[in-house]
Amino acid sequence: MIWEITTMFLALVYWVTILTTIIMLLMENRSPVKSIAWIIVLLVLPGVGWIFYLFFGKNFRKRLVISHRSLSKWKEKVEVVNDSPNFDKQALHDTHNLAFLSFNSCGSSLYVNNCEEIFLNGKDLYARMFPELLAAKKYIHLEYYVFNSDTIGSQLIEILEKKAREGVKVRVIIDDVGSWMMKKKVVNKMRECGIEIYCFLKVGLPFLSSKVNYRNHRKIVVIDGEVGYTGGMNVADRYVEGSKWGVWRDTHLRLEGDSVHGLQRVFISDWYFVSQVLLTGDALYYPVPEVQLGNSLVQIVSSGPDSQWMSIMQFFFMAIARANKYVYIETPYFLPNVPILNALQVASLGGADVRIILPRRSDAQFALLSSCSYLTEILKAGVKVYFYDPGFIHSKTIVIDDKISTVGSANMDFRSFEQNFEVNTMIYNVDFATKMKQIFFDDLKDSTQVELEEWKKRSIWRKFGESVARLFSPLM
Repeated sequence: MIWEITTMFLALVYWVTILTTIIMLLMENRSPVKSIAWIIVLLVLPGVGWIFYLFFGKNFRKRLVISHRSLSKWKEKVEVVNDSPNFDKQALHDTHNLAFLSFNSCGSSLYVNNCEEIFLNGKDLYARMFPELLAAKKYIHLEYYVFNSDTIGSQLIEILEKKAREGVKVRVIIDDVGSWMMKKKVVNKMRECGIEIYCFLKVGLPFLSSKVNYRNHRKIVVIDGEVGYTGGMNVADRYVEGSKWGVWRDTHLRLEGDSVHGLQRVFISDWYFVSQVLLTGDALYYPVPEVQLGNSLVQIVSSGPDSQWMSIMQFFFMAIARANKYVYIETPYFLPNVPILNALQVASLGGADVRIILPRRSDAQFALLSSCSYLTEILKAGVKVYFYDPGFIHSKTIVIDDKISTVGSANMDFRSFEQNFEVNTMIYNVDFATKMKQIFFDDLKDSTQVELEEWKKRSIWRKFGESVARLFSPLM
């Protein structure tokens, strides 16, 4: 009798908990797709579903205490370009609304005196970056999602330790989940050498924390406030040696000029969050270039669960939907939300040449399976899809109409749009867009086009697996 009463009581507590959780979930007013997916998990997987939601499903988007708004004194008006005679006025005219969108959504200033250098593999990137790190005189700021203490990571750590011993201030932010392979003894040795290093949103037990879903996916290097690096490459041997499938194809940028201020601003905001120390001093951290370096217009756009708006996703949406001639995209993970999916279809149906290069093989098979579930509906709209064959394409780029280019850390998926802290460089310049378009077509030569009729012939089990993966993809 006691056992039956206890069982009934526990069952009642459990179902009250589940119903309360569902009510709280509904009150958060998430997208219906995501809410329904979580409700299914809670109801279909008794016990396990609730634990899974506790760790991965709680919405911290508006609760995380990290805000660029607290650093508002570094915001500049977009109209600042009117004070400089050396910029592409036609580019400003053509992209005026996009510039204001990014300024209004995340305070992203429009920088006018910039030059950019593109890297397509880790070997070339590190060969360019390491000597500049060795030449640093005042400080080095680094922020990475993945920072492994492997061969290439050890080389970078050796440089950082050397500079710290020389008196250069070295500040490092690594993501606690993405850089879980960074050995603790290596971190301790870095600190002993004078390097300030912090983990972003540290979790006690990786993959068993509600904070595990909100990761810092940014890749930023700033040297003396004069040179910056950002894009899709982390610090790991695979960016030099490739993967088991072949090359590890990625895209990264070296920035010089005013746009480095944008990277600095993002880093300083993140540094304040992890250290509670606000770095101040415009002359030190925001030095003004003494010469004219270039005429491209650049915005550094950041987004994350701390912000009111999904700034990078909104930029993608507006830029794609407004395309007239073409939209060329490279992304390793393609799990678009409804606005981006509609924008791609609208651009293609409206007459633009929309093409997407995806990896044939992936380091995240569940994500790849889910990505494949979206291909039929965009292929029907006339979007051309290609699978990259030589290895894994980790590049995250878009080029549109010979006017707009973006290179950054954000994938075209739910996680990058809603959950991760990301940073992308938006460049309004014809010459740069022309280079990016050529790079896209070079990658196209190494890719195989997906034909709609052939794609429909996939086995029923393959299609079912893709559908199941897609169902749960909003939860990831």
